[in-house]
Amino acid sequence: MEDTIAAVATLVGESSINVIRLSGKESINIANKIFSKDISNVKSHTVHYGFIMENNEKIDEVLLTVFLSPKTFTREDVVEISTHGGSTSVNKVMELLLSNGARLAEPGEFLKRAFLNGRIDLTQAEAVSDLISSQSESSRKMAIRGIDKTIYNIINELKEKVLSLIANIEVNIDYPEYEDAVVVTKEMIKENTEYINNKINKLLKNSKKGLLVKNGLKIVIVGKPNVGKSSILNSLLNEEKAIVTDVKGTTRDIVEGNLLIEGIKIDILDTAGIRKTEDIVESIGVSRSVNAINDADLVLFVIDSSDGFTDEDEEILNKINNKEVLVIYNKSDLNENYSEEKLTKYNHLNISTFDSKKIDKLKEKISDIFDLSSIAESNYTYISNARQIALLNNCVDIIKEINSAIENNLEIDMIEIDVKRLWEKLSEITGDVGSDDLINEIFSKFCLGK
Repeated sequence: MEDTIAAVATLVGESSINVIRLSGKESINIANKIFSKDISNVKSHTVHYGFIMENNEKIDEVLLTVFLSPKTFTREDVVEISTHGGSTSVNKVMELLLSNGARLAEPGEFLKRAFLNGRIDLTQAEAVSDLISSQSESSRKMAIRGIDKTIYNIINELKEKVLSLIANIEVNIDYPEYEDAVVVTKEMIKENTEYINNKINKLLKNSKKGLLVKNGLKIVIVGKPNVGKSSILNSLLNEEKAIVTDVKGTTRDIVEGNLLIEGIKIDILDTAGIRKTEDIVESIGVSRSVNAINDADLVLFVIDSSDGFTDEDEEILNKINNKEVLVIYNKSDLNENYSEEKLTKYNHLNISTFDSKKIDKLKEKISDIFDLSSIAESNYTYISNARQIALLNNCVDIIKEINSAIENNLEIDMIEIDVKRLWEKLSEITGDVGSDDLINEIFSKFCLGK
C-alpha cells in the first residue's frame, strides 16, 4: 500500500479518449514530473488542461484531474489523465509514469485499496464486479442495490443482533454480580437465532431470483429434424439467425442468440435435430445438442403438429432428464389444436411461427414459468454472489447446531462458541473477517484499471 500504482482504466483502442489512473501518496509528484503545468498545490477535484512532456517534447495533449485524499475512490491521492485514444499515446504516457516512480497496478488493485482503506465493504466490491459484467437493466439495478450498501445493511443488522447477544452472555459469565445486566437465557438465544434464521432463509430464497437476474436464463430448443426449431429461434429473436430450409439436418451445430424478457437476459440455443445419422458432421451436432440439454434452465421440446407425437419424439424426450420442459406443438397453422395425452404433465403451447401473436404467447409462457414479472416489479434487493450464498448457508447450519445444543441442554458458555462462529461467518460476508488469500483472490478477478 506504500507504492503509487498506475493503470489504464479504459479499453485501449481507437476511441476519442483513454483514461490512465494513478493512486498513492506520490501520485501528484509523479504526474507533476511529466505534466506541462505545476499541479503540486492545486485544489482537489479540479481539471487541468496541458501536455504530457518528455525532455521538452510534447507527447500528448491531455486533461489531468486531481483528487486529494481522503475524498477519493481509494481514499488516497488520485490523478486521472485523459489522453487521446489509440494505443500509442496511452502506452507512451504509461511508460513515462512507470519510469518516474509508479508501479503497474495488479488486477483489481484500485478497488482492493478502496476496501482496505474502508471506503467500501466486500459486498460493495463484489457488486461493482456485477455492475461491470451486467448485460441487462435488471442486473444493473441489482448491482446498484449492492453498491449503495443495501445488502451490507441487511447483513450488518444481523451481525449487530448476534454481537449484542455475545456481549450480554460475556457480561453474565464475567460479571454475574451486575444486577442490571440482561440475563441471557436459552429461550432468548433461540428467539434471536430464529429471527436471524428467518432473515437468512428469505435472502437465500430470493437468491434464486438474484442468480436469474445476474446470469439470465439458458433455453435450449430440441426436437427431431425439420420440426421448425430454427424458425422458432428466428421468430423469438426477430431476425434470420439460423438457416431455414425444408432439408432435414440443415442445422448441424448449435446456433445461439439472446433476447430480453421482462428485463431478464435470455440465451437461446437452436440445436441440431436429434436423430440417428451416418453423417459424421451431423452426428457431432446431435451429440452437442444432447450435451446442451444438460446445461439448460428450460428445454423447448418441439413437436410437428402435422406429424403428431412419434416414436422418434419419444426417444428425444427420454434424453431430457430432470429439466423444466415446455412442449411446443409447432405448425399450429396446419393442425390448430393438436395435443398429446402423454405430454399433459408438461407445460405446453400451440404455436405457429407465421403468427407473431403466438410467438408473443410463447414469451409470456416463458415469463410465467419463471415468474419473471415479479422480478421486474421488485426492488432488486437480491444476493447473487456464490461466495455470499455459501456463507449464508454456513450460517443456517450453525444456527441448527445452536438449536441442537439448546435442546441437549448444554451450558450457555458452550453455546456461545457457536454464537461467535455465527458472527464470524456473517462478518466474512462483509469482509470484516477474512483471510488475506481470500481478499487477494476476490480482487484479482477485476481488470487492471479497476
